[in-house]
Amino acid sequence: MNSMEISNEIVLRPRFKLALKQSNEAVLKSFEATKKNQIDFLVSRVDNHAYIRIPKQQQHFWSPQLHLEITQQDKNHSSLHGFFGPNPRVWTLFIFLHFAIAILFITLGISIYTNYSLDKPFSLQIASMFFLIICWIGLYMGARIGKATGEKQMWKLYQFMKCTLKL
Repeated sequence: MNSMEISNEIVLRPRFKLALKQSNEAVLKSFEATKKNQIDFLVSRVDNHAYIRIPKQQQHFWSPQLHLEITQQDKNHSSLHGFFGPNPRVWTLFIFLHFAIAILFITLGISIYTNYSLDKPFSLQIASMFFLIICWIGLYMGARIGKATGEKQMWKLYQFMKCTLKL
């Protein structure tokens, strides 16, 4: 598979996989070489992972980064697993907000059950649960908007990766 298939499904962090006719070390060295030869992208390597980012002056809140994991298949073949994601700080905030909403939702559910069992009013808790559902939908829509906002940069990262690998 030598093309990136990014559908418009519910995927917020698109992934792809490529089979390469090079060793993983040769692929990783080609990324290290581009680090010195260009200034359009920030490239870093940790073990069998390469990270490609947009330079700070061109970044915005929703700027993506490309994480590549290159694994050796045999002497002259490797596989590249890539996925796009937001800045790790943005992703951590996004996940934290999801967990906070989930915990509040469960807590309100317990409160509703308790008040129902004690024949006490629980309409405020139900209204709060609906508000949390709206917040959850808002988070999802915000992530979709963020993905759309960073799409041009995502394609630039992907094209840079293809040029580096001479695909």
